[in-house]
Amino acid sequence: QVQLVESGGGLVQAGGSLTLSCAASGMIFSLNAVTWYRQAPGEQREFVAVITSTTLRHYADSVKGRFTISRDNAKNTVYLQMNGLKPEDTGVYYCNVNIGSNGYWGQGTQVTVSS
Repeated sequence: QVQLVESGGGLVQAGGSLTLSCAASGMIFSLNAVTWYRQAPGEQREFVAVITSTTLRHYADSVKGRFTISRDNAKNTVYLQMNGLKPEDTGVYYCNVNIGSNGYWGQGTQVTVSS
């Protein structure tokens, strides 16, 4: 059974940093791309960053140059290093893996950036 568990969220002042983690189990982690999404209150879930099995990376324009996605296959974990945080980065952050026709999501971790 595939499980994704996010952690590392919290309350931070604008300009601060946080590192989120997504720990995966129940799958061959190294073979799968992992994507971070976020959802602000009253908004739709939006793409943040993705890292492929070959460590290709892609970022949303709104986070380019501030966020870095990485993975440690030995720990079955993907990280999202977030620097220069802005109030508009506030939301629940989710990691996602698609295997075949199935999409798997974690429970999310809350990030709140105060101005």
